[in-house]
Amino acid sequence: MENQINVWSKTWPHWLWNMAIIAIVLLIGIAVKVIVKLLLNYYKNKKDNSYSFLKSFITHFSRPLNHFIPLLVINLFLPYLTLKDDYADDVKKWLGILLLISFASLLINAITILEDYIYYKYDFNKEDNLKERKVRTQLQFVRQVATVLIVLITLALILLSFENVRKLGAGLLTGVGIGGIIIGFAAQKSLGNLLAGFQIAFTQPIRIDDVLVVEGEWGRVEDITLTYVVISIWDQRRLILPINYFIEKPFQNWTRTTSQILGTVFIYVDYKIPAEAMRNELLRLLNESPLWDKRVGKLQVTDIKENVVELRILVSAANSSNAFDLRCDIREKMVAFLQEHYPETLPRNRYVLANEPVEHISNTDINKS
Repeated sequence: MENQINVWSKTWPHWLWNMAIIAIVLLIGIAVKVIVKLLLNYYKNKKDNSYSFLKSFITHFSRPLNHFIPLLVINLFLPYLTLKDDYADDVKKWLGILLLISFASLLINAITILEDYIYYKYDFNKEDNLKERKVRTQLQFVRQVATVLIVLITLALILLSFENVRKLGAGLLTGVGIGGIIIGFAAQKSLGNLLAGFQIAFTQPIRIDDVLVVEGEWGRVEDITLTYVVISIWDQRRLILPINYFIEKPFQNWTRTTSQILGTVFIYVDYKIPAEAMRNELLRLLNESPLWDKRVGKLQVTDIKENVVELRILVSAANSSNAFDLRCDIREKMVAFLQEHYPETLPRNRYVLANEPVEHISNTDINKS
């Protein structure tokens, strides 16, 4: 076959032979694009949204393959092109550079395919997803680092293909030491962030979807990049913090080992409060609530103040969102219970009238305004 190609390349006119090879490359590119498009439409029209390696492969490799395969083919056919010596080296160099860039794009998308598979193996949408959040946090950081490394290595290989740049790089490495020192000082903070990112990825003081209280704000970790962390605050704002913040400063992590949490409700009532009746009502309300995880449900008298008794209700829930809703629900219904059954136990102020005997002081109750 190779001999036949050599014969054709010598017998055909040079321009016609080159046009034939380019036409073959274009046809292969069009064929790949059509096949990929048909497969994408097939998966798009399927109602089944379950994971498929082939679906992930086609989805993420569709664009890179459109240019990688034609470039690969033309590089393979390059020895058979009839080019003038003045242009052959330049064409070979630039085609090699384009193929290198295309291959780098292919590698970056291959990381995304691996990411899809790990997301499938470690499903995020379940109640206790601690392990999944650990793996995803590490994977996200590793993907970002791998992408940066691929881009840097590709850029270095491209620059090394130019003779002038190679000489310039050698001169910089051997002769301009002071410039390297200045750049090192300038990049010190960036390198610190990068090292902090590595530390967070593998020691994991925070993970994707962790619930944090940072700078007085409650929110979830939405994204962890090489240099900063995005916190999605409960009211849909976003708090952006440098990644080394979570190494250098204290913060609250409500889901460090588990998403389960305790919540408190404080109620202030009169001294006439029937605590046992309130305990029974609390247990009834908790048993009716789907938000309660049945671990903790207590009512305790935690303090006695000048005019009121402080009651603390302690309840548990599977996560912080459920705990907040449960606290609000219990607070509202316990107050309604007191209003309906024990209105006299609502907080009151007692005043002594100047002309009233001391023995009658306890009978003088005036509702707090």
